Amino acid sequence: MRFVAVSLVAAVVGVCAVGSADADSQGRGGVEILELEVQNDQYVVSDLGQSGPSVGDMHVYSGTAIKDGRSVGRGGGSCQVIHVVGEDLTMQCLITIELEGGSLTMQSLWSAGTSSLDMAITGGTGVYGNVGGTARYWDIATPNERLRAEILR
Repeated sequence: MRFVAVSLVAAVVGVCAVGSADADSQGRGGVEILELEVQNDQYVVSDLGQSGPSVGDMHVYSGTAIKDGRSVGRGGGSCQVIHVVGEDLTMQCLITIELEGGSLTMQSLWSAGTSSLDMAITGGTGVYGNVGGTARYWDIATPNERLRAEILR
């Protein structure tokens, strides 16, 4: 269960860092690309309902992200177990990331323990108001975890 929580923490927090491949696209349409490294910070698992993995269990997490060797944001969120079949867990995850220019929100279902994750960017505030897009994470919960986000403006 700890691996599940740490894996998701790593995936979620990766979005915290920003480094635009096309900074001129901000505010006038286009795609902003973020490529980032991930660092975990804190997490807790609340075992609700039946003892052990069960529907309703919560994973709450926070952390930072790194771009060019420095921290550029912070974020956190929660994932709730919504479906259990044997050892397979499906979680609904909601995330808020605070960056220099505003916050970014994301949402996804995740099959716990998988090494990659695709999330929908569902909006944000400040320079991220009314954005969309997708974020893909690889090597979740490893020292090599990375993220590529495509933010649509």
